[in-house]
Amino acid sequence: MTGLEIDGVSKRYGDVVALREMTFDVRPGELFGFVGSNGAGKTTTMRIALGVLSADAGEVRYDGVPVTHETRRHIGYMPEERGLYPRMKVAEQLTYLARLHGMLAADAQASAQRWTERLGVAGRRDDEVQKLSLGNQQRVQLAAALVHEPRILVLDEPFSGLDPVAVDVMSQVLKEKAADGVPVVFSSHQLDLVERLCDRVGIVRSGQMVAVGTVDELRAGGTLRLRVDAPDAEDGWADGLPGVKVLGRTGTVTELELGEDADDQAVLKAALATGPVREFAREQPSLTELFRSVVTTEEVPA
Repeated sequence: MTGLEIDGVSKRYGDVVALREMTFDVRPGELFGFVGSNGAGKTTTMRIALGVLSADAGEVRYDGVPVTHETRRHIGYMPEERGLYPRMKVAEQLTYLARLHGMLAADAQASAQRWTERLGVAGRRDDEVQKLSLGNQQRVQLAAALVHEPRILVLDEPFSGLDPVAVDVMSQVLKEKAADGVPVVFSSHQLDLVERLCDRVGIVRSGQMVAVGTVDELRAGGTLRLRVDAPDAEDGWADGLPGVKVLGRTGTVTELELGEDADDQAVLKAALATGPVREFAREQPSLTELFRSVVTTEEVPA
């Protein structure tokens, strides 16, 4: 099984290039984080995968076969702009949506009951959606994406507006679906959450996938940083070292960024020349730092 594949997908609105040969895959049983700035092309990609929009070029495949209307019946989709009927009751709405995806009435009702209990909104089953808090509406929206037991999950900002307890519940649900072999792709601006949850991450800029891999793989391609605690060193001790940029100093600790031509042993020698060194450690950049580095580089012209 090859999961969900986005292969060379492009989309243009007049002179505006929304997507430029967008390419990545989400493997069976994988949590894939899809991150980028507002307007980078994440939602457009998801809508094309769902068939809501058509691509100008490229193809969306599931298990090696182009996605069809029948395939899309088995996709669970959670849009960023919530798509629930506000005056419809929660249980009635979930049952209706499950029926639209082909479930029998009894199965749809049972699934609606199961997911409202799992997501903590069973007590609001007979309430209209518009009477729920935004957090509970979000839980119901996730239930709507799950109620037909999808084979693929595509979620646009699923954690937006959730309290920490709800984030934990939703995170666990996504892990369980991935453990069942479902390919799960979701976008989020909460990069610490993406870093914690995802097997792989794709960073998109100006409609293109510019970095993809595990967090460790992305870190390996990032800039090396050093944390040096030299209590007797004066400000400026690292100035002039080839390929070394001083990021800042807090107390006796100096944060350094090393370029390709920098020698960490030369940095250590310079630090020792000032006196004792209590700490000399490499630091791994966080996903947030990697993201900032990627998206603030020069934009690709349209």
